[in-house]
Amino acid sequence: MTDLATLLEVGGPVAALGGGAAYARARHPGVYWSTVGLPVCTVRLLSSYGSVMEACGLAVAPSRLRVLAVKATTRREVRPVPPRRGIIRPTTTGLRVRLRLAPGQEPADVAASAERLRHAWGVHAVYVTTVKPGVVELRLVGFDVLRRVRMPRKLRPDLLRVPVALREDATPFVRDYRTVPHQLTLGATLSGKSMYLRHLVAGLARQPVALVGIDCKRGVELAPFAPRLSALATDPEQAAELLPVLIREMEDRYDLIKARQGIAPNTPDEEITSDIWGLPEHERPVPVVLFVDEVAELFLVATKKDEERRDEMVTQLIRLAQLGRAAGIYLEVCGQRFGAELGKGATMLRAQLTSRVCHRVNDEASAKMALGDIAPEVVSAACAIAPERPGLAVAGDTSGGWSRIRTPHLSLGDAAETCRESARLVPDLPALKPFRPNVPVRPPAETPGPVVRPRPVTD
Repeated sequence: MTDLATLLEVGGPVAALGGGAAYARARHPGVYWSTVGLPVCTVRLLSSYGSVMEACGLAVAPSRLRVLAVKATTRREVRPVPPRRGIIRPTTTGLRVRLRLAPGQEPADVAASAERLRHAWGVHAVYVTTVKPGVVELRLVGFDVLRRVRMPRKLRPDLLRVPVALREDATPFVRDYRTVPHQLTLGATLSGKSMYLRHLVAGLARQPVALVGIDCKRGVELAPFAPRLSALATDPEQAAELLPVLIREMEDRYDLIKARQGIAPNTPDEEITSDIWGLPEHERPVPVVLFVDEVAELFLVATKKDEERRDEMVTQLIRLAQLGRAAGIYLEVCGQRFGAELGKGATMLRAQLTSRVCHRVNDEASAKMALGDIAPEVVSAACAIAPERPGLAVAGDTSGGWSRIRTPHLSLGDAAETCRESARLVPDLPALKPFRPNVPVRPPAETPGPVVRPRPVTD
């Protein structure tokens, strides 16, 4: 009886501790990783590193000098040598460790064994990146960071660089317009495409950038951001008037660059430029980001007159995509489908949109429209996105690289409030003033009046 009571006294706290760990792993994976997962994973890695590398075929035969030294000092068997391991660096989502490859090895050899390393060390995923020739970094992710997205806190904002999502390797996905000027974003209804757009607008709203919108859904997506928009077109007719103005703005900027190039021969080379970023800061025009929501609405026609207008708008969009980067004009094109069936010019416009983000789509053909021409092998990954995970997407570019990303939740009210607070940053562009959206004046908050106390009655 005494032994049973002692067992209950010891087993109670142990069971509570185990239950708490299971609860933390399910509901708070970050806390579980920091307290339990990280120490366990570190012990596994340190204790089994050599045997795991040998089993994965990453260990190489020792040098002759090593063989002679081992035989001369000990009688143990000479085993293959694993890659030299660096210091283990823990993170809030996993850990990182660098490996120095042996002669004859390449990073692809380590990447091919990533799935084996994941199972051997009991982590959610293993990613391999090249640091420099002969050195790779293993990024071990302890849990599914895309289930509940939390962006890293230490993010340095910069002009035209907006962190909008989290990659599956726990690094931020940053939309950098200076590096990749134009992007195509596709996604079905309720796939998270609008959430992605909100993050872009809210991130750019705090920067000295002109935001221009074309929203043919009567403005329901972009109208809440009207205080920060320099121009907004809510139907194809307004878009047909706005696009020629942007073309003229682009041509004026090229004239400015050309005038700057026609300078004296003794001008330093660093002052000669072919885009606006080489101009002096006081002469540099403000960058312009054009958001086109539901781009298919610009292609749909019902009459012969609509077809002529469509062809003209598509030609103008193609010109902006081909020539706008040097003039500081960038395109963000969104839609549910975007392919050759939309009509003449659709494929040519898509070819100019370097970056691609594909959310959940309704059919494989839509995924091929977004990713088939840059990374055909990831079409299946885009088709496998579940409806229960809105905001999950596949991001790629013309380099062939791709990754899964997920956008954190941002309410429409919070994004609209950010635009209202940043309304003072709307740049002065006279050409766009006729298209500036009307912003309703917010009624002032009611302030309580002075408290009137009754005068005491005296006899």
